Amino acid sequence: MSQVLDLNPGKREQSKAANRQAILDAARAVFGETGFEGASVRDIIRRTDLSVGAFYNYFRSKEEVFDALTDDGARRFRPILTALSAEASDVESYLRAAVRAFFEFLAGEHEAWLTERPGGPMPHTRNTPEILSVYDEVRGAIAQIMGGDLSARIDIEYLSSAAIAVAREVGDIMMSRTPRDVDGAAEFVVRFVMGGLPALPRRET
Repeated sequence: MSQVLDLNPGKREQSKAANRQAILDAARAVFGETGFEGASVRDIIRRTDLSVGAFYNYFRSKEEVFDALTDDGARRFRPILTALSAEASDVESYLRAAVRAFFEFLAGEHEAWLTERPGGPMPHTRNTPEILSVYDEVRGAIAQIMGGDLSARIDIEYLSSAAIAVAREVGDIMMSRTPRDVDGAAEFVVRFVMGGLPALPRRET
Protein backbone atom coordinates (compact mmCIF):
# COMPACT_ATOMS: atom_id res chain seq x y z
CA MET A 1 0.00 0.00 0.00
CA SER A 2 1.48 3.34 -0.98
CA GLN A 3 1.74 6.14 1.57
CA VAL A 4 0.34 9.57 0.84
CA LEU A 5 2.93 12.10 1.89
CA ASP A 6 1.98 15.49 3.25
CA LEU A 7 4.10 17.66 1.00
CA ASN A 8 3.21 20.89 2.77
CA PRO A 9 3.01 20.34 6.56
CA GLY A 10 4.37 23.81 7.23
CA LYS A 11 1.58 25.48 5.31
CA ARG A 12 -1.02 23.41 7.14
CA GLU A 13 0.41 24.46 10.51
CA GLN A 14 0.37 28.09 9.40
CA SER A 15 -3.28 27.74 8.45
CA LYS A 16 -4.15 26.25 11.83
CA ALA A 17 -2.31 29.05 13.62
CA ALA A 18 -4.10 31.65 11.47
CA ASN A 19 -7.51 30.11 12.21
CA ARG A 20 -6.81 30.08 15.94
CA GLN A 21 -5.66 33.69 15.84
CA ALA A 22 -8.76 34.68 13.88
CA ILE A 23 -10.92 33.20 16.64
CA LEU A 24 -8.97 35.05 19.33
CA ASP A 25 -9.17 38.36 17.47
CA ALA A 26 -12.91 37.91 16.97
CA ALA A 27 -13.44 37.00 20.62
CA ARG A 28 -11.48 40.04 21.76
CA ALA A 29 -13.79 42.27 19.73
CA VAL A 30 -16.97 40.52 20.89
CA PHE A 31 -15.97 40.54 24.58
CA GLY A 32 -15.01 44.19 24.20
CA GLU A 33 -18.39 45.13 22.80
CA THR A 34 -20.79 43.02 24.83
CA GLY A 35 -18.85 41.88 27.88
CA PHE A 36 -18.08 38.26 28.63
CA GLU A 37 -21.51 37.33 29.95
CA GLY A 38 -23.33 38.80 26.97
CA ALA A 39 -21.12 37.06 24.41
CA SER A 40 -21.81 33.69 22.81
CA VAL A 41 -19.74 31.28 20.77
CA ARG A 42 -21.97 32.02 17.79
CA ASP A 43 -21.20 35.76 18.15
CA ILE A 44 -17.50 34.94 17.95
CA ILE A 45 -17.88 32.65 14.95
CA ARG A 46 -19.84 35.29 13.04
CA ARG A 47 -16.77 37.57 13.22
CA THR A 48 -14.66 34.98 11.36
CA ASP A 49 -14.82 33.12 8.07
CA LEU A 50 -14.83 29.81 9.94
CA SER A 51 -17.59 27.27 10.44
CA VAL A 52 -19.00 26.19 13.77
CA GLY A 53 -17.16 22.89 13.41
CA ALA A 54 -13.89 24.68 12.75
CA PHE A 55 -14.30 26.71 15.94
CA TYR A 56 -14.69 23.55 18.01
CA ASN A 57 -11.49 22.16 16.52
CA TYR A 58 -9.69 24.81 18.57
CA PHE A 59 -11.85 25.64 21.57
CA ARG A 60 -14.66 23.95 23.45
CA SER A 61 -16.28 27.07 24.89
CA LYS A 62 -16.05 30.83 25.20
CA GLU A 63 -14.40 30.24 28.58
CA GLU A 64 -11.53 28.47 26.87
CA VAL A 65 -11.20 31.33 24.40
CA PHE A 66 -11.06 33.84 27.25
CA ASP A 67 -8.40 31.74 29.00
CA ALA A 68 -6.36 31.73 25.79
CA LEU A 69 -6.59 35.52 25.54
CA THR A 70 -5.52 35.93 29.15
CA ASP A 71 -2.71 33.41 28.67
CA ASP A 72 -1.46 35.49 25.78
CA GLY A 73 -1.38 38.54 28.02
CA ALA A 74 0.46 36.65 30.76
CA ARG A 75 3.02 35.43 28.22
CA ARG A 76 3.71 39.02 27.15
CA PHE A 77 3.74 40.42 30.70
CA ARG A 78 6.17 37.94 32.25
CA PRO A 79 9.32 39.41 30.59
CA ILE A 80 8.39 42.77 32.10
CA LEU A 81 8.40 41.19 35.57
CA THR A 82 11.73 39.51 34.88
CA ALA A 83 13.32 42.84 33.98
CA LEU A 84 11.88 44.54 37.06
CA SER A 85 13.18 41.85 39.43
CA ALA A 86 16.70 42.31 38.04
CA GLU A 87 16.56 46.02 38.92
CA ALA A 88 14.89 45.80 42.35
CA SER A 89 16.87 46.46 45.55
CA ASP A 90 14.15 45.61 48.08
CA VAL A 91 10.71 44.02 48.23
CA GLU A 92 8.79 47.28 48.50
CA SER A 93 10.41 48.82 45.42
CA TYR A 94 9.88 45.60 43.49
CA LEU A 95 6.21 45.42 44.45
CA ARG A 96 5.65 49.06 43.57
CA ALA A 97 7.28 48.67 40.16
CA ALA A 98 5.60 45.32 39.44
CA VAL A 99 2.10 46.40 40.48
CA ARG A 100 2.36 49.67 38.59
CA ALA A 101 3.57 47.81 35.49
CA PHE A 102 0.65 45.38 35.85
CA PHE A 103 -1.89 48.19 36.08
CA GLU A 104 -0.36 49.95 33.07
CA PHE A 105 -0.51 46.64 31.21
CA LEU A 106 -4.19 46.24 32.13
CA ALA A 107 -4.95 49.72 30.86
CA GLY A 108 -3.08 49.00 27.64
CA GLU A 109 -4.95 45.75 27.13
CA HIS A 110 -8.23 47.59 27.62
CA GLU A 111 -7.26 50.02 24.87
CA ALA A 112 -6.34 47.10 22.61
CA TRP A 113 -9.83 45.67 23.17
CA LEU A 114 -12.87 47.74 22.29
CA THR A 115 -13.83 50.28 24.93
CA GLU A 116 -17.61 50.11 24.61
CA ARG A 117 -17.96 47.02 26.75
CA PRO A 118 -20.50 47.15 29.60
CA GLY A 119 -19.27 47.91 33.07
CA GLY A 120 -18.13 45.19 35.43
CA PRO A 121 -14.99 43.07 35.49
CA MET A 122 -14.21 40.29 33.09
CA PRO A 123 -13.94 36.85 34.72
CA HIS A 124 -10.61 35.78 36.15
CA THR A 125 -8.97 33.08 34.15
CA ARG A 126 -8.23 29.66 35.59
CA ASN A 127 -4.71 28.72 36.64
CA THR A 128 -3.36 27.98 33.20
CA PRO A 129 0.36 27.29 32.64
CA GLU A 130 1.13 30.87 31.60
CA ILE A 131 -0.70 32.33 34.60
CA LEU A 132 1.14 29.94 36.92
CA SER A 133 4.42 30.98 35.35
CA VAL A 134 3.69 34.58 36.36
CA TYR A 135 3.02 33.43 39.92
CA ASP A 136 6.34 31.56 39.90
CA GLU A 137 8.11 34.65 38.59
CA VAL A 138 6.77 36.79 41.44
CA ARG A 139 7.51 34.17 44.11
CA GLY A 140 11.04 33.67 42.85
CA ALA A 141 11.73 37.39 42.64
CA ILE A 142 10.50 38.08 46.19
CA ALA A 143 12.49 35.17 47.60
CA GLN A 144 15.65 36.31 45.82
CA ILE A 145 15.29 39.95 46.84
CA MET A 146 14.62 39.07 50.49
CA GLY A 147 17.61 36.76 50.68
CA GLY A 148 17.88 33.23 52.00
CA ASP A 149 17.81 33.95 55.74
CA LEU A 150 14.76 36.21 55.78
CA SER A 151 12.84 34.35 53.09
CA ALA A 152 13.30 31.12 55.02
CA ARG A 153 11.43 32.66 57.97
CA ILE A 154 8.54 34.11 55.92
CA ASP A 155 6.01 32.11 53.93
CA ILE A 156 6.89 33.42 50.48
CA GLU A 157 4.04 31.52 48.85
CA TYR A 158 1.48 33.20 51.11
CA LEU A 159 3.10 36.60 50.63
CA SER A 160 3.34 36.46 46.85
CA SER A 161 -0.14 34.93 46.47
CA ALA A 162 -1.64 37.63 48.67
CA ALA A 163 0.11 40.38 46.71
CA ILE A 164 -1.10 38.97 43.40
CA ALA A 165 -4.66 38.51 44.65
CA VAL A 166 -4.87 42.06 46.01
CA ALA A 167 -3.39 43.48 42.80
CA ARG A 168 -5.89 41.60 40.63
CA GLU A 169 -8.91 42.71 42.64
CA VAL A 170 -7.77 46.33 42.95
CA GLY A 171 -6.96 46.28 39.24
CA ASP A 172 -10.56 45.31 38.44
CA ILE A 173 -11.85 48.24 40.49
CA MET A 174 -9.30 50.62 38.97
CA MET A 175 -10.41 49.64 35.47
CA SER A 176 -14.05 50.38 36.33
CA ARG A 177 -13.27 53.96 37.39
CA THR A 178 -12.92 57.07 35.27
CA PRO A 179 -10.29 58.41 35.17
CA ARG A 180 -8.06 55.43 35.94
CA ASP A 181 -5.60 56.25 38.72
CA VAL A 182 -2.73 53.83 38.08
CA ASP A 183 -0.41 55.47 40.60
CA GLY A 184 -3.03 55.65 43.34
CA ALA A 185 -4.13 52.07 42.84
CA ALA A 186 -0.54 50.80 42.83
CA GLU A 187 0.31 52.73 45.99
CA PHE A 188 -2.76 51.32 47.74
CA VAL A 189 -1.71 47.75 46.94
CA VAL A 190 1.89 48.27 48.04
CA ARG A 191 0.96 49.94 51.32
CA PHE A 192 -1.62 47.28 52.09
CA VAL A 193 0.77 44.39 51.40
CA MET A 194 3.70 45.98 53.21
CA GLY A 195 1.92 47.49 56.20
CA GLY A 196 -1.67 46.33 56.40
CA LEU A 197 -4.60 48.59 57.32
CA PRO A 198 -2.59 51.11 59.43
CA ALA A 199 -0.37 51.90 56.44
CA LEU A 200 -3.15 52.70 53.97
CA PRO A 201 -3.48 56.28 52.70
CA ARG A 202 -6.51 58.17 53.97
CA ARG A 203 -8.98 59.93 51.71
CA GLU A 204 -9.48 63.60 52.14
CA THR A 205 -12.81 64.41 53.76
